[in-house]
Order: sequence, then C-alpha cells, then structure tokens
Amino acid sequence: MPARDGAATGGHVQIGEAAERVGLSIRTIRHYEDAGLVVPSARSEGGFRLYTGPDLDRLRVIKRMKPLGFTLEEMRDLLQILDELTGARGDERAALLARLTTFHTAARDRVRALREQLATAEGFARQIQDHLDQHR
Repeated sequence: MPARDGAATGGHVQIGEAAERVGLSIRTIRHYEDAGLVVPSARSEGGFRLYTGPDLDRLRVIKRMKPLGFTLEEMRDLLQILDELTGARGDERAALLARLTTFHTAARDRVRALREQLATAEGFARQIQDHLDQHR
C-alpha cells in the first residue's frame, strides 16, 4: 500500500518526524543522505522521504559518532560493518568483528579524550568562580 503524503504509514515516517525522533535537523538528515550514509527506505507517491525503524537506528549511530569526531567515511565504514555482520559467517565474520573492535577502541579513546577536555574545562570554570568569589 503506497504511503499518503503527509502521513506516516506502514511503519514509515517522513523526514520531519524522523528528525524529531532522532534529534537531528532535517538539513542534517538530508546531508547524510547526500553522503550515502542513510538513504530513506521508501518514497511516498508525492516524493516525500520515508524512513523505517532501521533507518532511524542508522541515524542514531551516526549521531553518536559525530561528537567523537568520526569522519563521514568512518561512519560509512562502520555502518557497512554493522550491515554485513548480520549474515556473515566464518572468516568473514571474524574480519568484520576485528574491524568493529577497532572502532570500539577508537570510540573508547575518543571518549577518554573528551573526558579529559571536560575536566580541564570544569577546572577553568571553577577557577573563574573562585575569582568571582574573592572579589564579591
């Protein structure tokens, strides 16, 4: 059954609702589509982009990678790994898991670096507060 313009049907949502559910702007979602990271699963008769649950899950993965500084190419690579893991067996599965482990290590290292930056920023804010307290 084709989707009607302006309505989410058959488990599909339009880009505005997808943006709201995932917490990204419509412009950002279109950018990720242009980059080939997330292509809507369907189009309505009127040409509106329609996204499924798995499409939204892909957007959530990308959203989580962005603050860690992963490039679009790295995002594409990780999404491909996740897609291929589902049906992979044997050596192919082992290779994919090794690549996924590399992403996990990189993510962990980047989180650690962000925590260090946050601690430095918090120390600076405390220092400024101390100056304010001394001069009031």
